[in-house]
Amino acid sequence: MADEVIDTVKETIKGIFENVNVKNETAPSEKKPSSPEGIAVAYGSLVIMAMLPIIFGSIRSVKLHKLKKSTGEKADTMTKKDAMFFPLIASAALFGLYLFFKIFQKVHINFLLTGYFFVLGVIALAHLLSPVMNSLMPAAVPKVPFHILFTRGEGKHKEDLINYKFSTHDIVCLVISSVIGVWYLLKKHWIANNLFGLAFAINGVEMLHLNNFVTGVILLSGLFFYDIFWVFGTNVMVTVAKSFEAPIKLVFPQDLIDNGLNASNFAMLGLGDIVIPGIFIALLLRFDDSKKRKTRIYFYSTLAAYFLGLMATIFVMHVFKHAQPALLYLVPACMGTPLLVALIRGELKVLFAYEDHPEEKPEKKENKDKEEGSSSGSSSSKKKESKKAK
Repeated sequence: MADEVIDTVKETIKGIFENVNVKNETAPSEKKPSSPEGIAVAYGSLVIMAMLPIIFGSIRSVKLHKLKKSTGEKADTMTKKDAMFFPLIASAALFGLYLFFKIFQKVHINFLLTGYFFVLGVIALAHLLSPVMNSLMPAAVPKVPFHILFTRGEGKHKEDLINYKFSTHDIVCLVISSVIGVWYLLKKHWIANNLFGLAFAINGVEMLHLNNFVTGVILLSGLFFYDIFWVFGTNVMVTVAKSFEAPIKLVFPQDLIDNGLNASNFAMLGLGDIVIPGIFIALLLRFDDSKKRKTRIYFYSTLAAYFLGLMATIFVMHVFKHAQPALLYLVPACMGTPLLVALIRGELKVLFAYEDHPEEKPEKKENKDKEEGSSSGSSSSKKKESKKAK
């Protein structure tokens, strides 16, 4: 069994590199070509669906950033080291999935992935619906709070393993999300797929924070070459995207006009082409917000650049009749625009100096530790003196 798996892996890797020069030829499609109107509707819808998570996710990221700052909670941000290693980790994961699909039956892999993404999708969608439900729910419906707390240890060693607060409104959101999840499990309908995909994208843009502009540049630059290699250099990414039955991409039928909701000829856009530029654009909105200006020039200009980059991707794809690495067009657009705006406004230094959560210098940390040590020492000595007096 082990020898068979090794031989299969070798043949798979050999096949990848043998097909480097052949894969760019368009494979004949058995599906009936879609009408120009249907194609326009499909790609127009994909562009709109790509823009919405970036807009709403960016706005929510600003609120989350302010909330964490007000509570003093330490934010989880991507470091420069994380950004450097991200393309390598993503490449390993992508190639691993490709090998799995080549070695094992797709049915079994997709069965496991469907269950995993069902749970994630329900949670992501419920989180997204929660603020909407709070505003729509009538005042007559009571909002009863609940708090699940599961700790380990005692005293100073006490650690929260589960600390989750929710209300009856959140339970309603969870029920609605579960119904959509069951629909996705049973039918794998493209609308249910998109609902989960949009939830993942909005939550991703909201919660994945880049700490500064340089980290964003490192991340986008690395994924720029990652996308080019795996799309143009091999057939790995296209194969995985077509084999992977999970809401990691947005889809829209090109034959919707002809076949209605039962359409089957889909155009698709990976969530990575939304979330990766999205977290960079969200950083620019937080930068705009930190300057207390009325205009959000960095955010709006880069959002417009993202739109143009996406349109360029679709245009080139149809001209050359071949899948395009979207980040090939999106990365230069999203990185170049804020740099150009900063250069015109004379704010290059300000842009590069901005940090969501400024790191304390070692000297300041040492001073803080000394102050804390002296204060704790003085308090303990005072306690001893009071005990002696007693």
